[in-house]
Amino acid sequence: MPAILVERVGSTAVLTLNRPEARNALDYQMRSELAQAVPQLRDDPQVKAIVITGAGKHFCAGGDVKILAEAQAAERDVFEGRERILNIHRWFNELIDIEKPVIAAIDGVAFGAGLSFALCADFVLATPRATFCAVFSRIGYVPDMAAMYLLPRAVGLSTAKELVFTGRVVDTDEARRMGLVHRIVDGDLRQAALELAARFEQAPAGAIGLAKSIMNRAFESERHSVCAQEAMAQAMCRESRFHQQAVQRFIDKQPALYSWPTEDKQ
Repeated sequence: MPAILVERVGSTAVLTLNRPEARNALDYQMRSELAQAVPQLRDDPQVKAIVITGAGKHFCAGGDVKILAEAQAAERDVFEGRERILNIHRWFNELIDIEKPVIAAIDGVAFGAGLSFALCADFVLATPRATFCAVFSRIGYVPDMAAMYLLPRAVGLSTAKELVFTGRVVDTDEARRMGLVHRIVDGDLRQAALELAARFEQAPAGAIGLAKSIMNRAFESERHSVCAQEAMAQAMCRESRFHQQAVQRFIDKQPALYSWPTEDKQ
């Protein structure tokens, strides 16, 4: 059975973590399949947005603890453990940097690696029963899968430290107040995520991709460096087919190529 499922719904790719019997915990098979799927989604020009979700009643419970126990029993070399994390970074950093909107649709637990999946998304939709936890300290680990980079940027340094040091569980309402969750969905979570993703079908993919790439690095970049990237990106966008068509439609008083609903504040 595949550990992940990739489904196309229009211009949206739905990536489903598919180990419901283990609350979609990350194992070797899932890592391997993600390492293959992420570059394919990155390179597919027909995919305009990506939805990440979990099969069954949970999003992702983190790393599979059984695998950790097996690794400990095997007495692996410390450098093998380092390489294991570096292998995860290779595909996970691609997912963070993918120049397409990424939406996490979270029900149930988003613990450990599941929290990292949520943090790498551009939008997080969650049900009222979703819970979040930087669970690493409970087993004597530090956060991995870029959580120590992403979490402080999402919630602030002080709150990130508190979540990591305590390993406490955060419910959906608190996660919304912290800025981890963009929208709480009481109804059909998958449908809400697909509807949000579909709005990017007519979006200027190149411009959004460039903006995402630059903003992802903004916190560690010096202002003049960001401005230089901005100038380069804007020059590229100015020559794009989308920009030229959009300007002509404005001049001709035709409907915009891409317009977000004004009543939607989220």
